[in-house]
Amino acid sequence: MTAVSTPVAAARRSTVGLVVLLGSMAALFAVTIDLYLPSLPQVATDLGTTAAQAQVTITGVLVGAGFGQLLVGPLSDAFGRRRPALVGFSVYVVACLLCSTAQSLEALTLFRVLAGVGASAGSVIGMAVVRDLFVGPVAAKLMSRLVLVIGVAPLFAPTVGGALAGLWGWRVVLALLVVAGLAVFVAVWRRLPETRPQPTAAAGRPAASPAARVGRAFAAYLPLLRDVRFLGLAVVPGLTMALILSYVSVSPFVFREGFDLTSGQFALLFAVNGTALVGGSQLNAALVERFGSQALLRTGVLLSLVFAAALLWVVLSDVHSLVALVVPLWLLLGSSGLVTPNAVTLALEPHGASAGSAAALVSALQSGVGGLVSTLTAVAGGDATAMAVVMVGATVGNGLLLAVAAHRSGRRLRA
Repeated sequence: MTAVSTPVAAARRSTVGLVVLLGSMAALFAVTIDLYLPSLPQVATDLGTTAAQAQVTITGVLVGAGFGQLLVGPLSDAFGRRRPALVGFSVYVVACLLCSTAQSLEALTLFRVLAGVGASAGSVIGMAVVRDLFVGPVAAKLMSRLVLVIGVAPLFAPTVGGALAGLWGWRVVLALLVVAGLAVFVAVWRRLPETRPQPTAAAGRPAASPAARVGRAFAAYLPLLRDVRFLGLAVVPGLTMALILSYVSVSPFVFREGFDLTSGQFALLFAVNGTALVGGSQLNAALVERFGSQALLRTGVLLSLVFAAALLWVVLSDVHSLVALVVPLWLLLGSSGLVTPNAVTLALEPHGASAGSAAALVSALQSGVGGLVSTLTAVAGGDATAMAVVMVGATVGNGLLLAVAAHRSGRRLRA
């Protein structure tokens, strides 16, 4: 049996450092959007465009990340985790530097797309590294701890970004992203172990060429796309993301306009609801080794459906009470912390040989499904009723997907 390398063994023993590193890698994508959001009015003014057109620079990051995730995953299977991560964050740093000097909306959008491609390395390789090192409840616990690190940054990024933009302008905000990208690059270079060593040539056989390794890595998408159980579990985080995004997209209208909250009161309420997301994932980390990922995933989906239905009842009952609206919403957001980490863990568990490609599909589906489904909130009216209906639909969808995944698992066991 091949001995585990010292850096990998050390990573298994010291999970705190690994969580901080992987969480920082994954959080860079969220910070790229949230730190920049308050600068949009300034960007529109300085580049002579409208606020609506300036929002394309946000969409560009999402588009770049979606493409980058599908690219980085197989490459990390073919060449190991470290090299694609270092290349990705190098691209990110250069792209953000170009963003800070862009003189037109078209150039800024193009460079933001490139920044999204670079940032995509964080979440994909982070999930793949977890799968390389851990399986079962330990992996789910680590995924939950990652949510804690990833979730803290977006809570403070808009406030920091708004303050910097107000003092020194939007270009300084983008320059700060360069610094953040450099910090992550250095941390990866110095601290990330190679958890997927490349095979050496067997006796009498030449090692596979880089082109052959890349071809095999991208070909790994085909069995994943044919695996109904994997796809069912992989879409669950996407519908959970749609639930969260539907809340984020309409919360200013529902709370600020509906209850006449000040900007400070709304920011406080937004932070309180953010604690539900982080707290739910940490509850999952505390319980998963005792109850297992499958049981907690089922529990999380069931609780989400109950709380979403309660939220819809409050909205349709026309109870004009902030507390009555926030309580089921907070519980719903908290219960999602039992869903995503366990769904990701169970989806990746059987696919250790193609963990990078599997993680890329999970990430791409999470972004794509979450973004597409959440737009239904705006189509349905962009109010509290639309938000609650989309949330109920997402939780029902998760229940159906879970039933399909369980059915396929049962068929495999009987085969």
